[in-house]
Amino acid sequence: MNTLRRANPLSLLAAAVAVTLAVLATVDWVSAVVVLAGELALLPLLRIRPAILLRFWPVLPAALLAGYATALLAEKTGEVLVQAGPLLFTTGSVAAGTAIALRGLAIALPGLFLLTAVDPTDLADALAQKLKLPERFVLGALAAVRLVGLLVEEWRTLGLARRARGAGSSSGLARLKDFPGQALALLVQAVRRSSRLAAAMEARGFGAGPRTWSRTSTFSPLDAAVAGYGVLLGGGAVAAALAAGTFNFILS
Repeated sequence: MNTLRRANPLSLLAAAVAVTLAVLATVDWVSAVVVLAGELALLPLLRIRPAILLRFWPVLPAALLAGYATALLAEKTGEVLVQAGPLLFTTGSVAAGTAIALRGLAIALPGLFLLTAVDPTDLADALAQKLKLPERFVLGALAAVRLVGLLVEEWRTLGLARRARGAGSSSGLARLKDFPGQALALLVQAVRRSSRLAAAMEARGFGAGPRTWSRTSTFSPLDAAVAGYGVLLGGGAVAAALAAGTFNFILS
Protein backbone atom coordinates (compact mmCIF):
# COMPACT_ATOMS: atom_id res chain seq x y z
CA MET A 1 0.00 0.00 0.00
CA ASN A 2 1.29 3.40 -0.93
CA THR A 3 2.00 5.71 1.94
CA LEU A 4 2.46 9.43 2.04
CA ARG A 5 6.17 8.91 2.58
CA ARG A 6 6.40 8.06 -1.12
CA ALA A 7 4.98 11.43 -2.10
CA ASN A 8 7.20 14.22 -3.33
CA PRO A 9 8.18 16.47 -0.40
CA LEU A 10 6.88 19.50 -2.30
CA SER A 11 3.36 18.07 -2.36
CA LEU A 12 3.49 17.49 1.39
CA LEU A 13 4.80 21.02 1.83
CA ALA A 14 2.00 22.43 -0.37
CA ALA A 15 -0.62 20.56 1.66
CA ALA A 16 0.87 21.85 4.92
CA VAL A 17 0.86 25.43 3.60
CA ALA A 18 -2.78 25.17 2.48
CA VAL A 19 -3.91 23.86 5.85
CA THR A 20 -1.86 26.42 7.75
CA LEU A 21 -3.28 29.32 5.73
CA ALA A 22 -6.82 28.11 6.42
CA VAL A 23 -6.18 27.93 10.17
CA LEU A 24 -4.47 31.32 10.18
CA ALA A 25 -7.41 32.93 8.39
CA THR A 26 -9.83 32.43 11.27
CA VAL A 27 -9.68 32.21 15.05
CA ASP A 28 -12.32 29.68 16.08
CA TRP A 29 -12.46 26.22 17.56
CA VAL A 30 -14.55 24.56 14.85
CA SER A 31 -12.02 25.02 12.04
CA ALA A 32 -9.18 24.03 14.36
CA VAL A 33 -10.96 20.80 15.37
CA VAL A 34 -11.65 19.89 11.74
CA VAL A 35 -8.01 20.46 10.79
CA LEU A 36 -6.71 18.54 13.80
CA ALA A 37 -8.96 15.57 12.98
CA GLY A 38 -7.80 15.61 9.37
CA GLU A 39 -4.15 15.81 10.41
CA LEU A 40 -4.36 13.00 12.97
CA ALA A 41 -6.05 10.79 10.38
CA LEU A 42 -2.81 10.93 8.37
CA LEU A 43 -0.69 9.30 11.10
CA PRO A 44 -1.10 5.72 9.75
CA LEU A 45 -0.40 6.81 6.15
CA LEU A 46 2.71 8.70 7.24
CA ARG A 47 3.78 5.71 9.32
CA ILE A 48 4.32 7.97 12.29
CA ARG A 49 3.87 6.27 15.62
CA PRO A 50 2.15 8.44 18.23
CA ALA A 51 5.09 7.73 20.54
CA ILE A 52 7.37 9.67 18.18
CA LEU A 53 5.24 12.77 18.67
CA LEU A 54 6.05 12.64 22.39
CA ARG A 55 9.48 14.01 21.50
CA PHE A 56 7.73 17.26 20.69
CA TRP A 57 5.87 17.39 24.01
CA PRO A 58 6.70 21.10 24.62
CA VAL A 59 4.18 21.97 21.88
CA LEU A 60 1.28 20.86 24.08
CA PRO A 61 2.07 22.94 27.20
CA ALA A 62 2.86 25.92 24.94
CA ALA A 63 -0.58 25.64 23.33
CA LEU A 64 -2.26 25.26 26.72
CA LEU A 65 -0.39 28.27 28.08
CA ALA A 66 -1.41 30.35 25.09
CA GLY A 67 -5.02 29.28 25.55
CA TYR A 68 -4.96 30.12 29.27
CA ALA A 69 -3.44 33.54 28.67
CA THR A 70 -6.04 34.27 25.99
CA ALA A 71 -8.91 33.18 28.22
CA LEU A 72 -7.52 35.35 31.02
CA LEU A 73 -7.02 38.49 28.94
CA ALA A 74 -9.74 38.19 26.29
CA GLU A 75 -12.89 40.29 26.30
CA LYS A 76 -15.29 39.03 28.98
CA THR A 77 -18.52 38.17 27.17
CA GLY A 78 -21.25 35.70 27.97
CA GLU A 79 -21.93 34.04 31.30
CA VAL A 80 -19.42 34.09 34.14
CA LEU A 81 -17.86 30.67 34.70
CA VAL A 82 -15.15 31.39 37.26
CA GLN A 83 -14.54 34.50 39.32
CA ALA A 84 -11.88 34.52 42.02
CA GLY A 85 -10.45 37.91 42.82
CA PRO A 86 -8.74 39.30 39.72
CA LEU A 87 -9.36 36.04 37.84
CA LEU A 88 -12.45 36.14 35.68
CA PHE A 89 -13.40 33.60 33.05
CA THR A 90 -16.56 33.78 30.97
CA THR A 91 -17.96 31.58 28.24
CA GLY A 92 -16.70 34.04 25.63
CA SER A 93 -13.17 34.25 27.00
CA VAL A 94 -12.91 30.49 27.50
CA ALA A 95 -14.10 29.92 23.93
CA ALA A 96 -11.42 32.32 22.68
CA GLY A 97 -8.74 30.56 24.74
CA THR A 98 -9.86 27.14 23.52
CA ALA A 99 -9.74 28.36 19.92
CA ILE A 100 -6.20 29.68 20.35
CA ALA A 101 -4.96 26.44 21.98
CA LEU A 102 -6.49 24.22 19.30
CA ARG A 103 -5.31 26.59 16.58
CA GLY A 104 -1.75 26.39 17.87
CA LEU A 105 -1.80 22.59 17.76
CA ALA A 106 -3.33 22.60 14.28
CA ILE A 107 -0.55 24.88 13.04
CA ALA A 108 2.24 22.93 14.76
CA LEU A 109 1.28 19.42 13.62
CA PRO A 110 2.06 19.89 9.89
CA GLY A 111 5.54 21.09 10.78
CA LEU A 112 6.07 18.09 13.05
CA PHE A 113 4.85 15.76 10.31
CA LEU A 114 7.32 17.26 7.84
CA LEU A 115 10.17 16.92 10.32
CA THR A 116 9.47 13.26 11.01
CA ALA A 117 8.21 12.00 7.63
CA VAL A 118 10.26 13.91 5.04
CA ASP A 119 13.84 12.98 4.23
CA PRO A 120 15.97 16.16 4.07
CA THR A 121 17.84 14.90 1.00
CA ASP A 122 14.58 14.30 -0.89
CA LEU A 123 13.39 17.78 0.06
CA ALA A 124 16.65 19.34 -1.11
CA ASP A 125 16.40 17.49 -4.44
CA ALA A 126 12.85 18.73 -4.94
CA LEU A 127 13.65 22.33 -4.01
CA ALA A 128 16.61 22.50 -6.38
CA GLN A 129 15.16 20.53 -9.29
CA LYS A 130 11.50 21.54 -9.21
CA LEU A 131 11.49 25.00 -7.63
CA LYS A 132 14.89 25.90 -9.13
CA LEU A 133 16.20 27.35 -5.88
CA PRO A 134 19.94 28.18 -5.79
CA GLU A 135 21.97 25.02 -5.42
CA ARG A 136 24.45 26.58 -3.01
CA PHE A 137 21.66 27.63 -0.65
CA VAL A 138 19.81 24.31 -0.84
CA LEU A 139 22.85 22.09 -0.28
CA GLY A 140 24.18 24.37 2.44
CA ALA A 141 20.86 24.13 4.27
CA LEU A 142 20.86 20.34 3.78
CA ALA A 143 24.33 20.07 5.30
CA ALA A 144 23.22 22.18 8.26
CA VAL A 145 20.16 19.98 8.85
CA ARG A 146 22.27 16.84 8.66
CA LEU A 147 24.64 18.22 11.27
CA VAL A 148 21.90 19.03 13.82
CA GLY A 149 21.74 15.45 15.05
CA LEU A 150 25.51 15.34 15.26
CA LEU A 151 25.56 18.50 17.37
CA VAL A 152 23.07 16.92 19.79
CA GLU A 153 25.38 13.94 20.22
CA GLU A 154 28.39 16.22 20.68
CA TRP A 155 26.51 18.14 23.37
CA ARG A 156 25.97 14.93 25.30
CA THR A 157 29.60 13.93 24.80
CA LEU A 158 30.80 17.30 26.09
CA GLY A 159 28.63 16.94 29.19
CA LEU A 160 29.98 13.46 29.91
CA ALA A 161 33.57 14.63 29.34
CA ARG A 162 33.16 17.57 31.71
CA ARG A 163 31.75 15.33 34.44
CA ALA A 164 34.57 12.82 33.89
CA ARG A 165 37.08 15.63 34.53
CA GLY A 166 35.15 16.76 37.60
CA ALA A 167 34.17 20.05 35.94
CA GLY A 168 30.50 19.24 35.47
CA SER A 169 27.59 18.11 37.60
CA SER A 170 24.37 16.18 37.08
CA SER A 171 22.25 18.35 39.41
CA GLY A 172 19.84 20.85 37.93
CA LEU A 173 21.25 24.14 39.27
CA ALA A 174 24.85 23.12 38.66
CA ARG A 175 24.03 22.16 35.07
CA LEU A 176 22.58 25.60 34.49
CA LYS A 177 25.80 27.09 35.81
CA ASP A 178 27.86 24.90 33.46
CA PHE A 179 25.68 25.70 30.45
CA PRO A 180 27.61 28.79 29.16
CA GLY A 181 30.98 27.02 29.16
CA GLN A 182 29.59 23.89 27.50
CA ALA A 183 27.71 25.98 24.92
CA LEU A 184 30.91 27.87 24.06
CA ALA A 185 32.78 24.59 23.59
CA LEU A 186 30.01 23.31 21.31
CA LEU A 187 30.11 26.54 19.30
CA VAL A 188 33.87 26.18 18.78
CA GLN A 189 33.45 22.59 17.61
CA ALA A 190 30.60 23.60 15.28
CA VAL A 191 32.72 26.34 13.67
CA ARG A 192 35.64 23.96 13.18
CA ARG A 193 33.38 21.28 11.71
CA SER A 194 31.71 23.75 9.34
CA SER A 195 35.13 24.95 8.15
CA ARG A 196 36.23 21.39 7.41
CA LEU A 197 32.94 20.67 5.67
CA ALA A 198 33.23 23.78 3.51
CA ALA A 199 36.79 22.83 2.50
CA ALA A 200 35.67 19.29 1.65
CA MET A 201 32.76 20.57 -0.47
CA GLU A 202 35.02 22.97 -2.35
CA ALA A 203 37.54 20.17 -2.97
CA ARG A 204 34.75 18.16 -4.58
CA GLY A 205 33.97 21.00 -6.98
CA PHE A 206 30.93 22.34 -5.19
CA GLY A 207 29.78 25.55 -6.87
CA ALA A 208 32.29 25.23 -9.71
CA GLY A 209 29.68 24.85 -12.47
CA PRO A 210 26.39 23.22 -13.47
CA ARG A 211 25.44 20.45 -11.09
CA THR A 212 24.05 17.00 -11.82
CA TRP A 213 21.83 15.07 -9.42
CA SER A 214 22.15 11.41 -8.52
CA ARG A 215 18.40 11.16 -7.88
CA THR A 216 15.70 12.76 -9.98
CA SER A 217 12.80 14.40 -8.19
CA THR A 218 9.51 13.45 -9.87
CA PHE A 219 5.80 13.97 -9.37
CA SER A 220 3.14 11.23 -9.45
CA PRO A 221 -0.65 11.00 -9.10
CA LEU A 222 -0.09 10.51 -5.39
CA ASP A 223 1.30 14.04 -5.18
CA ALA A 224 -1.85 15.50 -6.73
CA ALA A 225 -3.91 13.58 -4.17
CA VAL A 226 -1.76 14.83 -1.28
CA ALA A 227 -1.92 18.47 -2.35
CA GLY A 228 -5.64 18.15 -3.06
CA TYR A 229 -6.24 16.69 0.39
CA GLY A 230 -4.56 19.69 1.98
CA VAL A 231 -6.64 22.13 -0.05
CA LEU A 232 -9.88 20.25 0.68
CA LEU A 233 -9.06 19.99 4.39
CA GLY A 234 -8.36 23.71 4.62
CA GLY A 235 -11.45 24.60 2.64
CA GLY A 236 -13.58 22.17 4.61
CA ALA A 237 -12.40 23.68 7.90
CA VAL A 238 -13.34 27.18 6.76
CA ALA A 239 -16.69 25.94 5.43
CA ALA A 240 -17.43 24.17 8.72
CA ALA A 241 -16.66 27.34 10.66
CA LEU A 242 -18.95 29.37 8.39
CA ALA A 243 -21.74 26.81 8.73
CA ALA A 244 -21.39 26.76 12.53
CA GLY A 245 -21.32 30.55 12.70
CA THR A 246 -17.97 30.62 14.49
CA PHE A 247 -15.88 31.97 11.62
CA ASN A 248 -13.82 34.88 12.92
CA PHE A 249 -11.55 36.41 10.30
CA ILE A 250 -8.17 37.24 11.77
CA LEU A 251 -8.18 40.80 10.41
CA SER A 252 -11.71 41.66 11.47
